[in-house]
Amino acid sequence: MIFNKRTSPVATGKADVSTLMQQVLYALIPGTLLLVWFFGWGMITNWVLAIGFALLFEAIMLKLRQRPIEPFLMDYSAVLTAWLLAVAMPAFSPWWLIAVAMLFAIVIAKHLYGGLGYNPFNPAMVGYAAMLVSYPVQMTIWPEPVHFSFAHIGADQAFQKVFWGINTGWDALSGATPLDAVKVNLGLHKTLEEIYASGHFGLFGGDAWAWINLAWLAGGLWMIQRKVISWHIPVALLAGLGGIATIFWLVNPQLYASPLFHLLGGAAMLGAFFIATDPVSASTTPMGKLIYAAGIGLFTYIIRTWGGYPDAIAFAVLIMNMAVPLIDYYTQPRVYGTKRGWLG
Repeated sequence: MIFNKRTSPVATGKADVSTLMQQVLYALIPGTLLLVWFFGWGMITNWVLAIGFALLFEAIMLKLRQRPIEPFLMDYSAVLTAWLLAVAMPAFSPWWLIAVAMLFAIVIAKHLYGGLGYNPFNPAMVGYAAMLVSYPVQMTIWPEPVHFSFAHIGADQAFQKVFWGINTGWDALSGATPLDAVKVNLGLHKTLEEIYASGHFGLFGGDAWAWINLAWLAGGLWMIQRKVISWHIPVALLAGLGGIATIFWLVNPQLYASPLFHLLGGAAMLGAFFIATDPVSASTTPMGKLIYAAGIGLFTYIIRTWGGYPDAIAFAVLIMNMAVPLIDYYTQPRVYGTKRGWLG
């Protein structure tokens, strides 16, 4: 009699890299569609250019490293990096800004560290942070979502803006995001009540941004339900950010924005479900995931409130990426039959 015996570990179902990446891409669709709804061609040009440059740089680096090109291009990892950068960068970003961002993400943050699976930092956030530090004006000015749609800005005008920088008369409708507006005006010693009265902030920090963040939340919950990601990182990150925001808001609600503003007015939901959960650069132990994500939430609030940038997900993620080896070392689960360590 012949037994069909398999030894551990045993994986059931198809769980390769391309399948995992595809499911994350599916979860990004609702938020991306809302971005397109509010910003029109500005987000479409971002998306097309980012993916195009990502695949180009990926192919070049694979060729230089003498690796097979087609299998790595088809694992969707470069597409996912490009997609995350495309939705994080301002609508109508110039083509060269996206090209340089993808150069940092794909070439420097990914391939110079050995490729997929070896990068200690989240590639998309490396590209975003490099551009934010180098070109703060271009990276912090977004079009007003209430004015921009396909009816107002055509493909030809978007093309002229992105590739030639031609002013077509609608740049005056651009401005700071709600997070940036609050940060700047608080620095001018205005109260939150005065700031909210002077602009369109909606219920939770901008109607458009609240809806977009709720769409990221819906996609993230779908990934948890599908077991693409675990609940540890999103819950700990949002709890860390929301918790410290609640404390300061209760102390002085005229000086510190509400927790809902912080959770729905920036990139918190995108960061919690799609960026911090990167399986390569994130912590891998159950306890480590909670510490890692809570740290991102705390650093996000600290940089937003007292730092030089209105949103801080990218910087917070990169800071905690550096701490991942130490966190994982001290949070290893106890092996059966051994003594319990100082962290359990």
